Amino acid sequence: MNRRNLLRALPALGSGSLTFGLISHGRAETSRDPNAFVFASTAALSGPLGAFGANMKRGVEAAFSQLNASGGVHGRRLQFEVLDDAYVPTRSVENAKKLLADDSVLGLIACLGTPNNTAITPLIEQSALAHLAPLTGATSLRRPDLKSLFHVRASYTDEAQRLVQSLVGMGITSIGLVYHDNGYGQEVLRDAQKALADAGIKLAAATALAGDGKNLAAVVTDVLAAKPAAVMLGTAGGVSTGLVQALRKESANLPIASISPGLTTDGIRQLGASARGIAITQVIPDPLRAKSKLVRDFQSAPGVAARAAEGLPTGELEGYINGRIMAEALNRAGRAASREKIRSALSGIRNLDLGGFVIDYNNRPYVASKYVDLGVLSAEGRIRG
Repeated sequence: MNRRNLLRALPALGSGSLTFGLISHGRAETSRDPNAFVFASTAALSGPLGAFGANMKRGVEAAFSQLNASGGVHGRRLQFEVLDDAYVPTRSVENAKKLLADDSVLGLIACLGTPNNTAITPLIEQSALAHLAPLTGATSLRRPDLKSLFHVRASYTDEAQRLVQSLVGMGITSIGLVYHDNGYGQEVLRDAQKALADAGIKLAAATALAGDGKNLAAVVTDVLAAKPAAVMLGTAGGVSTGLVQALRKESANLPIASISPGLTTDGIRQLGASARGIAITQVIPDPLRAKSKLVRDFQSAPGVAARAAEGLPTGELEGYINGRIMAEALNRAGRAASREKIRSALSGIRNLDLGGFVIDYNNRPYVASKYVDLGVLSAEGRIRG
């Protein structure tokens, strides 16, 4: 299938689901198609960021299923396998070693987490394996010496700058930050400090929240003691939900702003009316607004429309985008695709329009997009632009 036919195959496909290989906790649960093009990931399917990993997995599967329903790429199916690391970096390393040793795996897609990607990137760089769309916006992983990382989403620096500009633009100059107590949170802290410094402002408070939330009460007390006019969240996953609930309990009208990993779709649902008014950055388009061809293609993918009434997570559309990009690289690499050919094909992508979302790997560090939008959550948990 050439590139033109690959792109043509997507819009009208609305059926033809299939079973994908899922590896959970290092154990294969479904058999691998010996003729399939296999791609894989190490990501949290359990633990504090399990919802992020599950959404990503569904999105990649939706893209692959859509293509497989029309004959796959070069007449072969695409298959996606995930090793669950529960957001534990040491498990990510174990999983990465297994995937690198498996010659059938042609590339990695969307390995999840800043500390996790920090741990596995040296291993990947020593191989010929490309890693497309690591789920992290960490600037430390966006270096020109990294030849195998192909980022899709904008950086945390871009997101922090967007939030700070918005808050300062509203006249808010007293800002507190609660950040995740790990490498991800530390990067968000530095990004927020720099963005504020550029505006001539210092953080009113900066407090680290443990990943399991064990110091939540102390964190809320500390940040509110500074009497900030707004609080930024540099946290991620389920712990963010408890943080917002605690902040709202003490100060119901306190403005809260978060970068994109801060709140999951499930977390927003749990918050209910407490989510109203939270500003949150978005690094991909809204999956419920079918304004672009990309979103319409996504919504027509097998199984997606049936979940639309429940709300489609942005992470699922992000996974779909990543699956589409990898399929494009595979199409360019040819039927005899190899790890080296996939990596070369990704590096050659220029101005690839997926339907209102453009991918361009012009030079290193490979970063396809700087798209950052800002939305505000409604009482129903929907994002208003």
